[in-house]
Amino acid sequence: MRVFVTGASGFIGSAVVKELIAAGHEVLGLCRSEEKAAALTAAGAEVHRGSLEDLDSLKDGAAGSDGVIHLAFNHDFSKFAANCEDDRRVIRALGSILAGSARPLIVTSGTGMANTVPGQPAREDGAVISSDVIPRAASEEAAASVAADGVNVSVVRLPQVHDTVRQGLVSYAIAIAREKGVCAYIGDGYNRWPAAHVLDVARLYRLAIERAEPGAKYHAVAEEGVSHRDIADAIGRRLQMPVKSIRPEEAQAYFGWLAMFAAHDMPASSEQTRKRLGWQPTGPSLIADLEQLQLSDT
Repeated sequence: MRVFVTGASGFIGSAVVKELIAAGHEVLGLCRSEEKAAALTAAGAEVHRGSLEDLDSLKDGAAGSDGVIHLAFNHDFSKFAANCEDDRRVIRALGSILAGSARPLIVTSGTGMANTVPGQPAREDGAVISSDVIPRAASEEAAASVAADGVNVSVVRLPQVHDTVRQGLVSYAIAIAREKGVCAYIGDGYNRWPAAHVLDVARLYRLAIERAEPGAKYHAVAEEGVSHRDIADAIGRRLQMPVKSIRPEEAQAYFGWLAMFAAHDMPASSEQTRKRLGWQPTGPSLIADLEQLQLSDT
C-alpha cells in the first residue's frame, strides 16, 4: 500500500513512517523543510512538498496514494480553537479526494473526545463530546462529515504518547516545572491520564490502515490512567526538585494554558481496540520513560 502521511516528520509521524516501511508499505510524507525532508528520505520515504495551509498540496498527496494517515496538527495552544477548525478543513479537503473509493483515511483525535461516566474509563464506542465543549472534537466531527460523503474514514484517539524524550502534555508539565523550580499537581493528584509508548502507537496506526474498517474508532492506550501525582513524583525525582500539591485556584498561575487539562480525570480503555486489531502494547510505561528522561533534550 502507498500511504500518504501528514505530520510524517513529527514525533509520532516519524515512528509511523518507519513502522509502515518495515511492514513493506510505501510512504509519501508531507513536509516543507529541507532538514525534515532529508530525514524522511533517509528513512526510506518519498517526500511530498506542502503544508496544512496548502489544501491543494494535501489533495495532491491523497490523490496519489492508496490511503491516508492524517497526523499533522498545529500545537500552538495560544490559538487552539482556530487550529482545531483548521484541522476540520484539512480533513474535509482530504476526504474530498477519497470520497466514493475504498481508500482509507485515518484521522487523529484524543481520548478526551470520548464522553464517559465520571470516574470510568472512556470507551471507543462512547458518545463524542461536541466541539462547542472541547474544540479538538472538530476533527471527529469532520470525520463524521466526510463519512457521510462516502469516505472510508476511521479515527485513532491518542493518549499521552511518550518515549524518553517526549511525553505529550507531560512534556509541557516538565518545562513548567523547570521554569518554576517545583513540580506541582492539583489537590490530591489522583486524576489520571492514559498513556502509550510511541512505538506501540505507530504499530496501531499501521494495523488500523491495513484493516481499513469504515467508521472504526481506536484508542491507542497502553495504560488506562496514570495519576498526575505519580507523574509529578517521577518528574521531581528525575529533575531533583521538590514536588507539592497546589489548590485548584492556584492552577492557572502555575500551569498557564495547561491548567485546563491538569486537573482532569480522563482515563481511557483500549479493550475494544485490542480485540478488533489484535494490538498488544509492549513498550515501557510512562513512569519508566520519565525515570529515564533525557534531560538535555527537554
